[in-house]
Amino acid sequence: MSPWTLSWVVWLAAFGVIEGLALARKRPDDTLSEHVWRWFAVARPGAQPDGFTRLRRFALLAGVTWLGAHFITGGWV
Repeated sequence: MSPWTLSWVVWLAAFGVIEGLALARKRPDDTLSEHVWRWFAVARPGAQPDGFTRLRRFALLAGVTWLGAHFITGGWV
């Protein structure tokens, strides 16, 4: 196993432990999803987002879309 593969496996394991502990605690603002929602002002019901918030949300959507396409196409995108 290459050092890079081992590094990615350790990174994924660390994420699994952190997220697992957050899910087990069942407290607000523990999980990655809750942090992303806060960082991108998603969990504000009824509030109209300002321009900067819309830009951040678009950047998140574009980044996640690109990453998904990148993985699915084998790097063509």
